[in-house]
Amino acid sequence: MHYRTMMGEYIIYYKEKVIGGIYDDRFLVKATKIAIDCVSEVQFQLLYEGAKEMLLVDDVEDKMYLKGLFDTMYDELPFPKVKKKKYNK
Repeated sequence: MHYRTMMGEYIIYYKEKVIGGIYDDRFLVKATKIAIDCVSEVQFQLLYEGAKEMLLVDDVEDKMYLKGLFDTMYDELPFPKVKKKKYNK
């Protein structure tokens, strides 16, 4: 797992896929069907107006729970899109 900072927030990657992030002191993950089933208390939250809803994860101290959540979500998440290189002439 690794992260990348973006505009003061943190994007969380798990095995090269975006799993969620830390936004305004909240740990949010993508709202996949499996994630909704795994989260004990489902709370949808928005990052900003017009964004897709994400799931709030309250139990951030339990490493085994988080690893299990990430492993079960992994197959439902898309790989990041490959950006084409721009060539300057």
